[in-house]
Amino acid sequence: MEKTVTLQDSGAIDTQTLDINIGPQHPSTHGVFRMNMKLDGETVVSLKPVMGYLHRNHEQIAENMFYLGSMPYTDRLDYFNSMTNNFVYALTVEKLAQIEVPERADYIRVIMSELTRLVNHVSVTGFLLNDLGAFFTPVLYAFRERERILDIFEEVSGARMMCNYFRFGGVKYDLSGEALVAIKDVVSRFPKFLDEYEKLLTKNEILCMRCQNVGILSPELAISASITGPMLRASGVNYDIRKVDNYSIYDRFKFRVPLGKVGDVYDRYYVRILEMRESLKILEQALKEIPAGEIMAKKMAPFVKAPRNFKPPLGESYARVEAPKGELGIYIVSDGTPQPWRYHVRAPSFINLTILEDLCVGHKVADAVVILGSVDIVLGEVDR
Repeated sequence: MEKTVTLQDSGAIDTQTLDINIGPQHPSTHGVFRMNMKLDGETVVSLKPVMGYLHRNHEQIAENMFYLGSMPYTDRLDYFNSMTNNFVYALTVEKLAQIEVPERADYIRVIMSELTRLVNHVSVTGFLLNDLGAFFTPVLYAFRERERILDIFEEVSGARMMCNYFRFGGVKYDLSGEALVAIKDVVSRFPKFLDEYEKLLTKNEILCMRCQNVGILSPELAISASITGPMLRASGVNYDIRKVDNYSIYDRFKFRVPLGKVGDVYDRYYVRILEMRESLKILEQALKEIPAGEIMAKKMAPFVKAPRNFKPPLGESYARVEAPKGELGIYIVSDGTPQPWRYHVRAPSFINLTILEDLCVGHKVADAVVILGSVDIVLGEVDR
């Protein structure tokens, strides 16, 4: 306990601040994570995020693993979004080894990445409503749609979540006719679901009262703290790596970058809703334009059956993608051997979490849980 002085209408009154821990075992902390709070009544005075409970030595394992052997380990970073994890790792190694990806494989990669964005955003909006106290109804609505996309991932890769689908120079399997039909069905049905979801939520009085003007993130703080993804764009900063870098074939597609105005929890919710609609536009274009052809670079053919023989030249490379949570990047240094000499992950969940105290101070304990939900973290990516 620490003594502090607060001023009220009747003058100075001696009160006490209270130190409490939310987590590491708590249903609203999105994994094994602790918030060490100091409270004045129910108002948050300070907050220290405590992480590291789920550290799995990801980067050190990769430095002692042959290059392709690390691909399934990337699945376990943001385990909700394994396809985008695969994507950035493939891009980093391809940049290092100067590997050209066939056009059809590029289209398949974009399709998988945008389906992954739908999976993430629909899930986090459901979880946010759960954090608000809406029980599991919104989550179940969201997971109904998520399951349809996971069925596609299973059809394409053989796994629903830990897909291990991308390969250096392309993808592991081509899209079958059945998979393309299933993807088109999801894309055609999803707008109706979003319309229903928004009708129930976007102007809901309780959601607006609990989310508007709560946990405001200013554009200045967002930029100085290196915040990326929907968190950054909800604060009104127009920065999307798909537009900035035009990696893969994103320059071929027309889509908007939704922006918020206030930077509060509500804007972070609504930007994700709008981003799902833009992902559907990209998917419609990609499905319409996808060409026939190879799905793997010919240069990589000798390493398909002998991946341990793959040795990129000496050098270093960094690649990044617009993952659902923000800028996901991987940095690799090659010494010419079958294992990377240095491997490092730039994880958006970890970096976006660093401003949690700034968002929560001055709000109530119940608001802090909602603010954490709006940040959208996965502890597999935070701790690595």
